[in-house]
Amino acid sequence: MTDAPPDRQYPARPIVGVGAVIFVNRRHVLLIKRKHHPLAGRWSLPGGALELGETLHDAVRREVREETAAEIDVGPVIDVFEPIDRDDRNEIRYHYVVIDYLCRQVGGTVQAASDAAAAGLADPLDLHPYDLPALARQVIARGLEMAKEMGWWEEAPAPDPR
Repeated sequence: MTDAPPDRQYPARPIVGVGAVIFVNRRHVLLIKRKHHPLAGRWSLPGGALELGETLHDAVRREVREETAAEIDVGPVIDVFEPIDRDDRNEIRYHYVVIDYLCRQVGGTVQAASDAAAAGLADPLDLHPYDLPALARQVIARGLEMAKEMGWWEEAPAPDPR
């Protein structure tokens, strides 16, 4: 994890971050392949650190735009978690408090933008090809249940048996 911004390694206090479970066309979830640490080179959810003076919703919209070029509506909080990473000396290398939001795309084109190595649409019921971290899969599953309740998800029609 050597290419993370220096001010995020060995922080004096936890860093607040935001994440987005974005539903696109009521059938897919938007994923990014991280360009930077933590999780560089892995598929995950769009998101990043809150900037000074920025609201949480503005941070979600900015991070999604920087990573995917998509425009979103920000919905309710799905979950809050705090990843903590310790080094070999047991010192805290990273400590984030991440708030994940349910979102839906309302504009823009899904593509890898400046802060992501790749962007793509995935079937939230079949995430195995993406080797997502377990926590990301759990948040997507919770988000899918919420999206169904809000009408942001549409079940695919059953195949015609004829």
